[in-house]
Amino acid sequence: MQQVIALIAPAFGITQPTPMPMMPFQVLAAVEAATPGAQQPQATTSAAPDSASQQVDPNTTALPGGETEADDALIDGRRRPGYTKQLPDKVDQENPGAVNAPPPEAFYDKYDGEGPMGNLALDVGVPDRWRIVSSLCPQKDKTTGKRDLSLYTLFPRLQHVCHSSLDPFHHNLLKGDRPLARGKRPGFLKGDDWFLIAGAVSDTIVEPRSFPIPVGNQTTSDPNQIDVFGRSNSLVLAQTFIASVSLLKGMTAFKPPAIEYRIAIAGNINHVQVPERRVLFVEPSKGTRRTDGFVGLQEAFVDYHLGQYDSKRYDFFSVRAGIQPMQSDFRGFLFNDNQLGIRFFGNRDNNRFQFNLAAFWRLEKDTNSGLNDITQTPRDDFVLMANVYRQDFPVVGLTSQLSATWNINRERGQVAVDKNGFPVRPALLGDLRGRNYDVVYLGYAADGRIGRINLTGQFYGALGHDSNNFLTSGPASIRAFMAAAELSYDIDWTRIRLSGLYASGDSDPYDKVEGGFDAIFENPQFAGADTSYWIRQTIPFAGGGRAISINGRNGILNSLRSSKEQGQSNFTNPGTMLLGVGTDFDLTPTVRVSTNVNHLWFQNTKVLQVLRNEGSIPREIGWDASVSAIWRPHASQNLVFRLSGAVLEPGRGFDNLFSQQGKASRFYSVLANATVAF
Repeated sequence: MQQVIALIAPAFGITQPTPMPMMPFQVLAAVEAATPGAQQPQATTSAAPDSASQQVDPNTTALPGGETEADDALIDGRRRPGYTKQLPDKVDQENPGAVNAPPPEAFYDKYDGEGPMGNLALDVGVPDRWRIVSSLCPQKDKTTGKRDLSLYTLFPRLQHVCHSSLDPFHHNLLKGDRPLARGKRPGFLKGDDWFLIAGAVSDTIVEPRSFPIPVGNQTTSDPNQIDVFGRSNSLVLAQTFIASVSLLKGMTAFKPPAIEYRIAIAGNINHVQVPERRVLFVEPSKGTRRTDGFVGLQEAFVDYHLGQYDSKRYDFFSVRAGIQPMQSDFRGFLFNDNQLGIRFFGNRDNNRFQFNLAAFWRLEKDTNSGLNDITQTPRDDFVLMANVYRQDFPVVGLTSQLSATWNINRERGQVAVDKNGFPVRPALLGDLRGRNYDVVYLGYAADGRIGRINLTGQFYGALGHDSNNFLTSGPASIRAFMAAAELSYDIDWTRIRLSGLYASGDSDPYDKVEGGFDAIFENPQFAGADTSYWIRQTIPFAGGGRAISINGRNGILNSLRSSKEQGQSNFTNPGTMLLGVGTDFDLTPTVRVSTNVNHLWFQNTKVLQVLRNEGSIPREIGWDASVSAIWRPHASQNLVFRLSGAVLEPGRGFDNLFSQQGKASRFYSVLANATVAF
């Protein structure tokens, strides 16, 4: 027993006379040798050292059989000078019946695959990484036209990756999940990594609504109507189809594409019914119904990747030329449109900095659909834009944006009439003279969160010059501003929102300063967006101008312009104020219910008083309440159904402008929308 303790003591750190510790396998061998009845180890074949080379350390421990193993117990990485460890004899292993390695002739010496795997695919002869699994899918027999599905009995889960090319929810060549194969792409596409992304969208709208509709001057559809405003109910039906295709070279996911070609065409059919004449057409004889259609080119651009700042982070800069989408700020308060232009953009510092330099030449729009009309000469209206974004500034989680936008309008000598016969430039207000203007918008925006509070904020200052004030017939300076903010707080599946907006109005229409804020082409996602009655509907300014609206469709500002699509910006307007509260309830992953209540005012009604020849007009517009339900059956944007309803309870100012026999009634808007996308 003492012999055993003496052998194993060094392995456990116990001080013994022998200073050289033993390795665990040596301890086990010694224990087995010293244990009664233990099986003795078989002798190993090794070359016995000669007496000259055999050196015995006096401090080594002798094992049974006279062997000395102290040198084998040395710590790894150490060796004793002058000592050479003896290696065992070579062992040859025989493996009868084993399969030899295939000869070199068994491997492909010529690449005939489809993908961009380069030398890897050349060496091993497998499909590219996108087709490794899908290449196993059963193919149609050329004679019978059927697929042999017996493979699914061995690999039942394989059928989850074998789908029709029309299925948008799984890997699909048409939506850029796999690159185009060699021999199956146009010849002008050089190199590999070319992806095709095809899209198709169907957008259906059914919209019953009511708004103040003035009785026609020359005639009316109701001979007994003697008031200024007639019946208010109307109906809008619209169907839009959008088809798009992109060809891009790159990795599509983590790396910006090297080059992209994209085109998108939209076709729209719309039908409108109103109760009064001279609402849809300038000619009274054309009635109260209109069905119209139009096809517009919404996107057609080339995006070229100029280079990278840092290949590890994929910071880049690119140039894009053609008809392209552009949004000047986070929520679309100033400019949100698809226009003809050139844009230089990129990022820096691991995407913490992003920037845009862009110039746009505004295209004419179709009157009834709002789509781009490239058959007409572009407008003499130009937009120059520069902005920079910084993430996590001034606090972590918040992105800040600084922007400068210059709108140059040179349409003073033009007269433009829309397809329904109504003049749109110049607007039928005041002296009816054309005008030019230059206005620079300086803006700061923030979007993100501060702790648990979500924040979106926007400020714009508008500075410039107008060649003709339509009330004074003289030049005027432009000095206006707007500020908007939305705070929200999340509690489980509920989000509570507070919204506020202030856009300055013109306090003195006859001075040489225009102080009403107006945008270039607004489409704000704010305060309920197009679910809101005031944002969704257009309110005609009856009695103060012809073919003029107080606000525009899908717009929040009270700008007094003919339309945002074809009209000019107007900085002699009453301004806008809004306070609102809203909630979003995610009842399930596929169902969301939203509510919103806004209180609206004119910021200053002096302009309205002058145009209507009234001594005073209260500022209150009224209460706008709305509710909407959105259902996404597949929890994606491929299939979306929405139903919303909104009511406007008029305030004193709205009553004053649109009273019918003493008091304006409530107005409503119902929107049923179905979107199907591939």
